[in-house]
Amino acid sequence: MKSVNVDFTPDDFGPEKVIVLYDPRTRMQGFLVIDNSARGLPKGGVRMSPDVSLKETMRLARTMTWKNAAADLPLGGAKGGVVWDPKSLDREQIIRAYARSLRNLIPDEYVFGLDMGLCENDAALVVDELKNRKASTGKPDFLGGINYDELGLTGYGVVRAMKIACEFAGFEIKRSTLALQGFGAVGRAVARFAHEKKIIIVAVSDIGGAIYNPDGIEIGELFKEFEKKKTVANFPKAKKIPLGEEMTVPCDILAPCAREDLITLEIAKRVEARIIIEGANMPIFPDAQSCLLQKGIWYIPDFIANAGAVIGAYAESIDSTIDIAFSMIKNKIQDNVRTILQESIEKKISPREAGMKIAQERVMKAMKAKGMWKR
Repeated sequence: MKSVNVDFTPDDFGPEKVIVLYDPRTRMQGFLVIDNSARGLPKGGVRMSPDVSLKETMRLARTMTWKNAAADLPLGGAKGGVVWDPKSLDREQIIRAYARSLRNLIPDEYVFGLDMGLCENDAALVVDELKNRKASTGKPDFLGGINYDELGLTGYGVVRAMKIACEFAGFEIKRSTLALQGFGAVGRAVARFAHEKKIIIVAVSDIGGAIYNPDGIEIGELFKEFEKKKTVANFPKAKKIPLGEEMTVPCDILAPCAREDLITLEIAKRVEARIIIEGANMPIFPDAQSCLLQKGIWYIPDFIANAGAVIGAYAESIDSTIDIAFSMIKNKIQDNVRTILQESIEKKISPREAGMKIAQERVMKAMKAKGMWKR
């Protein structure tokens, strides 16, 4: 078992609680970071991966603070992590051990949710282990849940963000071209909703490789290929390209939808897209962000563009319907993208700075009202 580095420096916003978990019986090791509770019950999914770290979990928890505030949800920010292979046979034991370790916090101080490596059945396990239907969001529908991965709520929100960004950039979303980095739950949902909008997808990648067809990739056939082989890497109707080059092909829109820290400065220098929509959390390094802006490439930050799942989770938590969840995602994300791009133009600041200003002001207002802000 690897040791955990717990060194961190808090700031004015948090984190409020940093919890390292270990279950001797199953050897489950995990984390929960409650970043900020000023606006309400902290919310953010749990990520299961052999290499998830406390530092990563803390960064993601802070992103959730901004994401929930920007979406104007009555929620704080949090994130969980389980250091385990999601493909392992003892997955159920590990999920149950993680839930048991947090039984004093769930659901009064934190509600379990889904992130990379987890699915609706894991949410059902948490509900069963803690004997509380409110213990998790993302549950199967027979438990009153809204399965945001199956419905593709994050991907739906990303495509709604594309629509407004295209309007500001001066071109129609219909027949625009899209390079899609990542073909997990979010990437596949983006592909599906983009196809419905008549967007031409020219490049796709997953962990196995990347493909490119400047004339457009037939998405229906690609889905069949992925379902059969679990990778897009050898799709016969597109050219195989080196992994990473899918982010630098000529296109109107680039959507990074995999993990964080993938667009480096060197990649940013080669990006040819006109706009970037962050489907993943924290995919672009800070120096790469500056480079993109210098090149005149707008990017819509993660906490604005990919808030679909947490908006859906909130809808589930108040026993709302799927239709209302979709409507909330559409309205909140489109309004936010429109607002931050207008602010960006008028005040000559980046879209991220404009979005952060909105989110931080909302969190500070709540902290001041509760006597939590001491600046």
